Amino acid sequence: MNATLNTVDLASIWGRAMTPTTYNPFQKFLHWAIFLLIIGLYGLTYVAHSFPKGNPAQGFVWGMHISFGLVLLVLVAMRVVWRLVYGAPGLAADTPPLEALAAKLAHLALYALIIAIPVMGVFLVWLNGHEPSFFGLFSIPSPVAGDKVLGHTVREVHEFFANLILALVAVHALAAIWHHYIKKDDVLTRMMPGQKRQVAAE
Repeated sequence: MNATLNTVDLASIWGRAMTPTTYNPFQKFLHWAIFLLIIGLYGLTYVAHSFPKGNPAQGFVWGMHISFGLVLLVLVAMRVVWRLVYGAPGLAADTPPLEALAAKLAHLALYALIIAIPVMGVFLVWLNGHEPSFFGLFSIPSPVAGDKVLGHTVREVHEFFANLILALVAVHALAAIWHHYIKKDDVLTRMMPGQKRQVAAE
């Protein structure tokens, strides 16, 4: 009986202790690394299109795009795991319901896109009859047959999602700035480097 009570008490204490008020350093690293990768990958597409089709330089840039896309996929997987393990700070108690809903939907959309975009990129390479190479160190064998028609559709969706995530990132950044300068809360600062991670009781 005492063992059961102690287990319940410990679980209760653990639940309260796992309510963070800021992100831990590795979560912050993943956040900013993913942000920079998204911007960089988008820029690489413009660089690639600046070369004539068939130019070796274009092939090199696309190779970098694919390799960094694989890095993005790994970092996103790590971020999801860290989010599930360590949680994330909640919104302020006085946040209006509609604002809270909008924030939750925006975060879900961002997570869905940063997962879908690199996964679709890998399938796009496979459908074009190639194997994605990670900086020339190794390649990922294709489990599907090449299909140029389907590949064209996947490319269009991949590009649409890439444009969409840029728009959502812009809205996300504007919302953070609004929270910092208008609402004057800690939504922005808790994701900035330097702030120590703390936990709060629920």
